[in-house]
Amino acid sequence: MNQLPDISQYWHIAVRRKYWIIITFLVTILAGLTYALTAPRIFVAKTLILVESQRVPQDFVRSIVSSDIEERLKTITQQVTSRTNLESIVKEHQVYSEEPGSGMTLEGQIELLRKNIKIDVARGGGRGGSAFTIEVLGKDRVKVTRVTNTLASNFISENLKNRESQVLGTSAFIADELESVRKQLLEKEEEYKKFREKHMGGLPEQLQTNLTILQRLQLTQEQIANSIRDAENRKILIRTQMATQHSGETPQTRVPGSSGGERERPSDLASLRSELAGLQARYTPSHPDVIRVKEMIGRLEQERAKTEAQPDKTENPSAMPGVDAAVRRQYMEVEHEVMNLKVDQERLKSQIKYYQQKVEETPLREQELISVNRDYNNLKETYNTMLRKKLDAEISVSMERKQKGEQFRILDTAKEPERPIKPDVPSILLMTVALALGLGGGVAYLRDMMDTSFRKPEEIEKELKLPILVSIPFKHTKQEIKGQKRKEIFKAAGVAAGFAVSVVAIVVGTKGFGATVRYIKELAGL
Repeated sequence: MNQLPDISQYWHIAVRRKYWIIITFLVTILAGLTYALTAPRIFVAKTLILVESQRVPQDFVRSIVSSDIEERLKTITQQVTSRTNLESIVKEHQVYSEEPGSGMTLEGQIELLRKNIKIDVARGGGRGGSAFTIEVLGKDRVKVTRVTNTLASNFISENLKNRESQVLGTSAFIADELESVRKQLLEKEEEYKKFREKHMGGLPEQLQTNLTILQRLQLTQEQIANSIRDAENRKILIRTQMATQHSGETPQTRVPGSSGGERERPSDLASLRSELAGLQARYTPSHPDVIRVKEMIGRLEQERAKTEAQPDKTENPSAMPGVDAAVRRQYMEVEHEVMNLKVDQERLKSQIKYYQQKVEETPLREQELISVNRDYNNLKETYNTMLRKKLDAEISVSMERKQKGEQFRILDTAKEPERPIKPDVPSILLMTVALALGLGGGVAYLRDMMDTSFRKPEEIEKELKLPILVSIPFKHTKQEIKGQKRKEIFKAAGVAAGFAVSVVAIVVGTKGFGATVRYIKELAGL
């Protein structure tokens, strides 16, 4: 119930102070219009760059540039927006030459341009589906467009340069490592070769051969030992025969047979011993044949001992008269044979010792060879791996040089913007109107509160605390009413004319006549 009097009161205030509201409103509108006209117009030029994936399938050629697109964009952005690059762009395009009186230094221009550059990465689906935009803000639409296209070209060239530099650096690094591994491998091969040459004959793979040779040499040694014993026995028999011939006796070589008769028996000690072994295998020790062979062996051993104890008069058969020449020749042949067999025996002993040493050293050589082989195989495997990587790197370098790898391609070239993005004239005017209404109402209310005159009888009663008996309203004549209406019309016309003149003056003063006409057309287009 109390809201109507309040609203009515505010309405009466607005009516009484309408010119305060109107003038404040118009002044605020003029201020907002002035700001909209004098505020620098900022244009934005935009270009869209697509990140194309590698043209050669990854199954055939794998790129060695594996960094993420966002990481590479950060690196390229730092390079493109570096002081040197931006300085060349500022000087080439005279980006801020329209502000000669601003007193902005070159460093300030570079920093302002860096702030006006915006790069936005839009991640698409899958590898190679990314794209990013480059936006540049500025007051000159032509220069902004040129700067944007220049930055796009710089991004493309820097990407190619970075990728090629990365693959070349990687390839050079792999080549250096490969050469280092190759030298180590050659050293290890030489070490392996010298090891095999030094220990040739005692290597693990020659163990079976050495054992076979050693077994054959030992068998040959046994045969030579048997041959020496046989030769020595024959030498003793011949020496006995020579001694008999020298003394004029005839040697008996017939022994009783096992059946009571006589048969020729072996005259050498080795044959008798062999026969004794055969008889002992068949008969008991008390068998007559066993006993007789033992007696013959005993007599031969006694004769050999006696011959060896006597002075060796048969060493020189020529000094023994009465000895047959054939016997002497036979004795010399046997003696020469014994000498040769002993020489062969010594040689075999040396060979057996050599091969025994090789066989004994085989486990040690095997451990040493395992160590050498392990280092060699590891280096060889590393070398082969590095060689494959080097070939892959060379192919990747060739792919980058032929521009078949991941590349940046401009989808939308930057074009001259038709309208500025700042200031936003419609928004500014709307905000100005709202602000003007608020200020007008506030000024009118404040002015009315400062007026202490009474307008209602109730106000007098409230102030004086006295009752009002009669209230006579103020009446105007028709002539006065007409005069007041004319004054109101003149005031309204004057305010409107002043506002219009102010608007025109502001527009023409800030833009010039020709620019004012173009600007009005532009606003009409909005």
